[in-house]
Amino acid sequence: MPPPSFPLLMKNNGMKQKIIFCLLIFIVINVSGHEFWIQPDKFIYKRGETTNIKFLVGENFGGANWSGDRDKINSMSLYFDDVADKELTDDLGVNKGDSLQIAMLDEGTVMVTLNTKNSFIDLEAKKFNEYLREDGLTNAIDYREKNGDTIKNGLEYYQRSVKTIFQVGEKMTNVFKQKTELPLDIIPADNPYKVAKDGHFKVKVFFLGEKLKKTRIKVWHKVDDKVTKQEYTTDDDGEIKFFLSPEGEWMVSCVKMVRLENDPKAEWQSYWGSLTWGYY
Repeated sequence: MPPPSFPLLMKNNGMKQKIIFCLLIFIVINVSGHEFWIQPDKFIYKRGETTNIKFLVGENFGGANWSGDRDKINSMSLYFDDVADKELTDDLGVNKGDSLQIAMLDEGTVMVTLNTKNSFIDLEAKKFNEYLREDGLTNAIDYREKNGDTIKNGLEYYQRSVKTIFQVGEKMTNVFKQKTELPLDIIPADNPYKVAKDGHFKVKVFFLGEKLKKTRIKVWHKVDDKVTKQEYTTDDDGEIKFFLSPEGEWMVSCVKMVRLENDPKAEWQSYWGSLTWGYY
C-alpha cells in the first residue's frame, strides 16, 4: 500500500493542489527519561530525498527511541512555507516503529512539532528536589521549602512540547518564525540555515503564548559525538543570546513547572520543551 499523501498547498481557485509531502509514519513512545527531542537522520536534504525523524529521550544529548503508542500524542504538525498540516496524528500507524518518514517533494525550510498528552510520575522526595535544582525550577523549590514539603514525594503530570527544523534544497523560508500550538514554544530569531559563520544567535521562549521570563535554558551542541552544554536565563522578553557555530547538531531545551490546585492526583504540572537543528 502506498504511503498517504497530504495536499498541503491549495491554490486560490480551490481546485489546483500542489502535493508537497508524502508521509510514512511510525511512532514509538515512552514516558521515561529526561530530555526529549525529535531530530532527523540529517538536517540538510536535497529535493526528493526522504527524511527519517527520530523520537529520542535521554541524557546529555544522547538518546534512545521512545516506546509506546499513538495514544500518548496530543498533537503532531508539519509546517512548510505558509501552510501547516496539523492533522498528522490522524495518519499515524498503529504498529510500533522508531521514526517519522517524510518524502520531501519540494524545497524549503521545514518544521515538525510534537506535543504529548500528560503522563504521571511519583518521585521520591530526594530525587524530586534534585530534579528541581538541576532545572532551576525555583518557584517549585521555594514553595516546597515554605510549606514544609521538601520531605514529600513529587506528584507530577508532565508533557513534551518539541520541534525540529530542517532544510530541503536552497530555498529558505520564514517557517521557523511561526508560533505553534505547543504550550512551551522555542522560536529562533533568525533562520538557523542562513548562518554562514560563527556568531551570536537568539531564541525566544513562549509559555501559553506569553514571553517566558527568568527561566533556565540549556543549549546543547554536539560535534563528532562530543557534547557541550551551556546554561542561560531568559530576559524580560523571554530571550537568550548564545554563540553559534554552523556545524554539528544543536538543541535548546527548558522546563516550565506550574503548581496545581485541587487536583486529586498531582500537585505539579511540568512542560518540557526542546528545539533542534543542525548542519549536515
